Amino acid sequence: MNIPLEQVKVPVPPTGSGQAVRGEHEGWGTRTPPSFDSEYTAGARNAVSVCLRVQPDEKVCVITDEVTLEIAAAIVSELHKLGAPYRAWVLEDLAERPLKDLPTEIIDDLETSQVSIFAVQAQRNELHSRMQMTDVVNRRKIRHAHMVNINRQIMLEGMRADFQKVDRLSAKVVAMVRKAERVRATTAAGTDLTAELNHNYRWLKTSGIITPEKWGNLPGGEIFTTPGEVNGTFVIDGVVGDYLCAKFGNLRDNPLTIHMKKNRLTEAHSENRELEDDFWKYTHTDENSDRVGEFAIGTNIDLKDVIGQILQDEKYPGVHIAFGNPYGAHTGAEWDSSTHIDVVGRRFNIWVDDEQIMRDGKFLIEA
Repeated sequence: MNIPLEQVKVPVPPTGSGQAVRGEHEGWGTRTPPSFDSEYTAGARNAVSVCLRVQPDEKVCVITDEVTLEIAAAIVSELHKLGAPYRAWVLEDLAERPLKDLPTEIIDDLETSQVSIFAVQAQRNELHSRMQMTDVVNRRKIRHAHMVNINRQIMLEGMRADFQKVDRLSAKVVAMVRKAERVRATTAAGTDLTAELNHNYRWLKTSGIITPEKWGNLPGGEIFTTPGEVNGTFVIDGVVGDYLCAKFGNLRDNPLTIHMKKNRLTEAHSENRELEDDFWKYTHTDENSDRVGEFAIGTNIDLKDVIGQILQDEKYPGVHIAFGNPYGAHTGAEWDSSTHIDVVGRRFNIWVDDEQIMRDGKFLIEA
């Protein structure tokens, strides 16, 4: 349901590119609206106008933090240009970090919004608060852009992708896997795994074009499901997710090798013992933290390599998986977990049943 504009204070449009507007009716609450680098404008416009397709009569909830303030300001500037009503929240204004729970002010605002944007740097033990947010998003079918750990490099690279082209490719790949029995993935680094697919579990397309049916990460570009069963070896020479991404970064020169049997993590080895120990501890938080909850294929063909940032890197063409929460509200998986951690590798070969669709990181399908 759209909210009548007369019920929401609409900010005064900005006076120029990259310039913040000052005035008592700002959607930044008591904060002075921040200025921003105009280099962010192209990615912010992609987010607002292409990926979310925000309309002037739709209310938008923008959630950010101190570190990501400038990027959020660029996004808000695009909302100004549309004339869309919004409220921008800075987490540190409402609660101490890391968050134990999502602040009630934000929950209340989400309840009256049609679109939401979460541009925040992840901190340890905040997954629960993010799940509280996506619970509201799922229930109210809000078009939600999830931009955890968004940074300058991603805004200037992944967020400038041609998401219409990415969506066309994603549609072709998801049509293939929905009919398939298995997907096999290998790399020259030593990955060799097979996912047996469960047709009771749905495949989702999150290509950057966000719909009310499923919120999406930005930058977008992946299809995913909960697998029936994954077996084999994964050499993680890309990145690991959640807060471990910021801690360990790009794993090209010091990979983590994991083994899976009957959909459970059985071994993890790395010359970086701290990485090995932290990953093992994370994936043994609860009874399903070591269970493969997501099997995905990255489809953002405008990305040329892994950069050490999970938000973008999980969209890099290839296979990635995640242990823990299977996003059952979307895939249909009946089990759950309090954790979710993605792992990404490089330069995959992929077969859907007996048909090869990727060779050395390049799709063999036209977008």
